[in-house]
Amino acid sequence: MFRLTNINGRSAFQFDDGFVDVATTAGDESLADPMVAIARFGELASLYAKAAGSTKSAGTPGVCVPKPSKVFGIGLNYKSHAAESNMELPPAPLTFTKFPSCLVGPTADVELSGDTVDWEVEIVVVIGKGGRHIAESAAWSHIAGLTLGQDISDRKVQTAGKPPQFSLGKSFDTFGPIGPAIVSVDAFPDRDDIGLWCDVSGERMQDSRTSNLIFTIPYLVSYLSSICTLEPGDVIFTGTPDGVGMARGRLLKAGDVIDSGAEVIGALRNVCVAGK
Repeated sequence: MFRLTNINGRSAFQFDDGFVDVATTAGDESLADPMVAIARFGELASLYAKAAGSTKSAGTPGVCVPKPSKVFGIGLNYKSHAAESNMELPPAPLTFTKFPSCLVGPTADVELSGDTVDWEVEIVVVIGKGGRHIAESAAWSHIAGLTLGQDISDRKVQTAGKPPQFSLGKSFDTFGPIGPAIVSVDAFPDRDDIGLWCDVSGERMQDSRTSNLIFTIPYLVSYLSSICTLEPGDVIFTGTPDGVGMARGRLLKAGDVIDSGAEVIGALRNVCVAGK
């Protein structure tokens, strides 16, 4: 197994007591680039084991996938969220784009674009091995690992017009916290049943498991690759469970703290601040 993150722009392994530089461990400076490390994820488990005995350093994780070519979002992928949104279940994955510029690290502030900004905790897939027409049965072998994300959404922008378009309302700068690390698939007791949750200013808002996904992670990888070639470092936000602010009539305000968590992966902590 391995836990891969980004410290000061360099690939780093995450341990309970600190971080170890990947390139230094490997004696290969090309692995300092997190995107290169993701593409070479098959080498990371042995390097992680080697790094375990190294002296650890302090640091603050940045964006674990700093330059993905594509960031997909999947809407209404939990029945409970579709129900609270009063929307029909989609016949195929309801897919939109979050532009890569929205991605930030696990402790970055969320800059509110107005008074209609919402939270959506999600398990996030990071592609390690690209391809086209990937079979569902082979999908897990194309995944470098999983991380945690918040698909922050400006509901006013997202739902403006008919039909609504999602991409801009979900792509304001800072609207994509991810992290704290990419965790290899073999680290999960059951890769198809991962618990995730979200608290806002100390109140539990969301709590579910990926076993409740309508379209599973392997299905999403296969489906998306049937339309466009997936590349190493591509990111898939897999959908959010019920408990979002729009359904509760309680949206984010400056000073709110979003605490997101997932089994094995860890936590995000993002403070909401007023935008310009």
